Amino acid sequence: MWYLNMNAVMAIAGMALVLACTRWWPANKRVLLLAFNLCFLLLFSKKLFAFYLAYTALNYLAFLLLCHTERFRKGWFIGLIFLNVAGVSTLRLFGMDVFTHPLFDAVILLGLIYNVLKVIDALYFAYFFGKDARASVLDYFNYILFIPTFTSGPILKFRDFMADTKQPHRIDAAQTEQSIKRILVGMFKKIVLVTWMTDVFNHFTQGQGELYTHESLFLMVWFYALIFFDFSGYSDIAVGFGRLMGYNIPENFKKPFLSPTLTQYWRNWHATLGDWFRDHIFIFFSRQTPTKWTAACLSVLIMVLIGLWHGFSWLYALWGVYHGILLALENMLGRTTVNKRKVSRMYFYGRCLLTQLFVTAAVIVYGGSEETVIKIYKGLVHWPFS
Repeated sequence: MWYLNMNAVMAIAGMALVLACTRWWPANKRVLLLAFNLCFLLLFSKKLFAFYLAYTALNYLAFLLLCHTERFRKGWFIGLIFLNVAGVSTLRLFGMDVFTHPLFDAVILLGLIYNVLKVIDALYFAYFFGKDARASVLDYFNYILFIPTFTSGPILKFRDFMADTKQPHRIDAAQTEQSIKRILVGMFKKIVLVTWMTDVFNHFTQGQGELYTHESLFLMVWFYALIFFDFSGYSDIAVGFGRLMGYNIPENFKKPFLSPTLTQYWRNWHATLGDWFRDHIFIFFSRQTPTKWTAACLSVLIMVLIGLWHGFSWLYALWGVYHGILLALENMLGRTTVNKRKVSRMYFYGRCLLTQLFVTAAVIVYGGSEETVIKIYKGLVHWPFS
């Protein structure tokens, strides 16, 4: 969201320059970055600033509690995660107008579904490492409020962010050039490609009555490309700015179109989200190597949770069930991976194409209103000569 506002972009770029000019000060990445994060949120929205100040402070206290308490650790751990999930879910229901209250402002939902995942990751770290997981209030606030990844990820791991925080700000000319090129590519995707592709998509979905089969197929493929450029563009910008600030932001897209199975696809598309759910759900429900049945059931659970994470609707729930069943079948049949070196080129690329067909069949769920999604699916059976 920040990256469509030129004032915000200039502010983030300015902060990267300030950090580069103050490399002589060992604490510049910590003190100056926190000041920037807080000032940025304050200028963007006073309500957003107040909410995140309280939200982060409360969760830091919860983090310290898990670091130091010995009694009822598991109970505290589960309870704190439940409170975070329940709180964020309730706020999302306010955003959907299921609940209403005059004090609620939709701006506080900005980035919340990403930041709650970071909060939970820190709680996991505190639970499993105890006193060794301690972090200063300054570093914890920077982790939650890190502006380049605040609204849409990539999702930062607590351990990795803290490791980067301890390193001095070092970035050479080659890294700077690479990061700036990454930002420019992301801007081109977001501002040029996505804007044009969105206009085309809206023209077809809003400018006429019923759709025909070929139009629905075109829109499904077109929308798939649209969300790839949209989200990968944002990730490119976030990675570029994050690295200019001295933090190694993880990749979100790792050649997902060359994934021969859905299991591999979800390690390459929105990789940090898939990694987060696999790491935390598998750790919680399966402390040992899971059997095929356990892995299959957990695949369904994880994909349903990812669907509901995107939105509380029956369409997202069905999307999760659909992908979960396909992943479960891959686990049960032992077809979770394909080694490119051990199969023919035709077989490998054929499997990649099959994976993309499975993804394309459901990707339109992200396409906006339920009416639009249903209209496109209905068009699949509306033959032009029937």
